[in-house]
Formats: sequence, C-alpha cells, structure tokens
Amino acid sequence: MDRNAKQAAEWAARNSYGRLVAYLAVRSRDVAAAEDALSEAFLAALKTWPDQGVPAKPEAWLLTTARRRLIDAARRRQTQANVVNSGELATMELPEALGEEGATFSDERLKLLFCCAHPAIKPQLHTPLMLQTVLGFNAVQIGSAFLVAPTTMGQRLVRAKAKIRDAGIPFTVPDSSDLPHRLDAVLQAIYAIYTSGWDELEGSDPRPRGLAQEAIWLARLCAELMPQEPEVLGLLALMLFCESRRPARRSTDGAYVPLSEQNVKLWSQPMMAEAEQVLHQAASCQQLGRFQLEAAIQSLHAARFKTKTIDWTALVQLYAGLIQRSPTIGAFVGQAAAIAKAQSPAQGLQQLDALPAARVKNYQPYWALRAHLLGQLGQMNDAKRAYSRAIGLAEDPAICRFLQEKATAVVRV
Repeated sequence: MDRNAKQAAEWAARNSYGRLVAYLAVRSRDVAAAEDALSEAFLAALKTWPDQGVPAKPEAWLLTTARRRLIDAARRRQTQANVVNSGELATMELPEALGEEGATFSDERLKLLFCCAHPAIKPQLHTPLMLQTVLGFNAVQIGSAFLVAPTTMGQRLVRAKAKIRDAGIPFTVPDSSDLPHRLDAVLQAIYAIYTSGWDELEGSDPRPRGLAQEAIWLARLCAELMPQEPEVLGLLALMLFCESRRPARRSTDGAYVPLSEQNVKLWSQPMMAEAEQVLHQAASCQQLGRFQLEAAIQSLHAARFKTKTIDWTALVQLYAGLIQRSPTIGAFVGQAAAIAKAQSPAQGLQQLDALPAARVKNYQPYWALRAHLLGQLGQMNDAKRAYSRAIGLAEDPAICRFLQEKATAVVRV
C-alpha cells in the first residue's frame, strides 16, 4: 500500500472525523448510518488512493464518497420497505459541487454535541456518545475510560444512536430557553475531550495531542454562541490555563516535570493572559460554578509566573468551594496538597486519611501525594509502600520514572 495514501487517510481521520460525521449525521438524521458511510469511505480511500493518487482535498473526497454511500443505503431501505420518503432523499441530495476540489463544508459539530446531550438520551451516555461520534473513539477506549466492558459500552452506544434516529431527535442547537438545561452535559464532554488530549502518554498514538486543541476550539464555539454563560467561559479559561503550561510538562529529554518544579519561563504568556481575561468575564456574570472555580485554582498557580510564590491559603479556600459544588476525588486530593503547603504535611495527610478507601484505591495522584507527605514526615516504610502503589497505577512511563526516582531517594534516607 502506498505510504502517502495511507498517511493521507489517517490524517483525515485524525483531524476531520468529527466534522465529517457531524455534517453527514445532521443531514441524514442517523448517526450510525453516517458513521458506517464514513467508514466505507475511508476503506475506499485506502483501496483507490494508492492507484489513483491522493486527491487535492482528501476531506472533500471522503465527504462525497460517504454521502453517496448514505444515499444508496437510504434508497435500499426504501426499496426493501416499499416506502418512498422523498423528504429524506431531498435532504441527502446535496449538490455535487460540495465534494469538488476547493469546496468547503460547514462545521456541524456543535449541533451534534447538543443532539447527543438531548434529555431523551440517558445522562450517563452523553459524554461517551459525544466522544465516539465527534472524535471517533471506539467502544474499547470509551469503556476503559468509564470502567465499563467494551461489549457493554458498544451495545449502549448502539442503542443511544438508534434512539436518536427513531425518536427523531433534532440535530440543532436548542433555543435559548432550553440551552442551559443541556449545557452541562456538553461542557462535561468537552472537558473529557480535553483531558484525553492532556494525558499525552510517552510512546502512545500521537492523535490525542490534537484533542486538546479540538476541545478548546469547541469551547470557543460555545462561548461565541453563549457569551453570557459563565460556566462556558470558566471551562475555556480552565483549559487555556492548563494548555499554557504544556511546554513545561516535559524536560528536553522527555522526563516528567511536576507543576511545582516547572520552569515558568516556558509557560505561554499570551495564553495565560487570555485565560485571565476570560475568567474575569465569567466572574462579571456573578454566577459561580465548578469550572470557574477550577479555573481560579489554575489562575493562582499561574500567578507564580509574576509573584514567584503561591497563595496556598487561598487555594485551600477555593478547593473548599469546589468540593461543595463538585465533590470529586481529585478535588479532595488537591485540597489535601494545598493544606499540606498552607498548614503542615501532617494536616494534609489527615485530609487524605479521611477519604474513603474504596474511592482512592486506584487513584494514582492520591498515592503519589500520600507517599510524598509520608516521606516529609519521616515515615519511610509507609512512604515506600505508597510510592510502590503509585508507580503501579501510573500509565505514563515518564511519570513512572519520576516516582521511581522519588522512591529511590526515600530508600536512601
């Protein structure tokens, strides 16, 4: 197989899958059919491009091919059922010029996101459905993220897509009166997309590196649509703060660098400035929410760029507010770290000890922080055991090496 043809198809899949599926799904009103048609188009590309050459506009070629597959499938269904649905075919009979070189197609991903967040879809499936339809995650990847067997997750997603089709759920951005009710599910999904791109594991598929930018783009789109929704702005600010530090998360040799040890000169000043501006705009709405609080926490960390210090007491207070609204295990562990800095390692450890064992059993940041605090308190044997647990739970080889170095230092004491 021609390597350039294969790379071109892979590039289109990685960068345009969501836009292509959304465009087709909005017009066919059938997510599963759109995905199937696009899969057939990618297969056709891998078969024909090596012989015929890669088209100047691969995305347009794929869109045209997938659209034809959709029309053919719709006609077969009509023939089999002996029913003529002229409305559906009229929707699908798009001008051929759309697929020609130089043509463009509209981005319908926001419509697809809100469709997936429709009240008729079970809430626990909103984010998984968006991850698959907009970003092309498979059932194995989504099931792993949500601790659900791939077969079970796949069945749930199939049923959800059938629900969209059979119930005629509209592919539209809701009216302003309905928008806030479905907004939280959309924001949760966008943040899940961002965190998937944030976890840039050493040696892994490079595709997730673009997910962070996709999530930020989607958040910008939401902010443009809903400039008075503070949580939209809060999420955008949160991601911008985190993304501004990406260049400092790894050393030149690929070693993991924790936030407290990062070189602030490597942080993106323009991105931090934009994040501060967006967060200030959100605060002016005077309606505090989870994402604004998380962004405010990151803002205090970003202040180290100018002040060289961090207001740990303020961080403890912000985490307390976050826990009131979103009592996640991550928020509790973050507060414990802040308490250890603002007060003492012993008090930070006391905060960790208060967490239910079942919730922290497989939460790697908990064990890493616990090991660090135990080492500071001179409880070396317990620290070594906690480091061992943290290392076993770490998926990133760079983080494993970082923790192993810390554990070795404890052994030497």
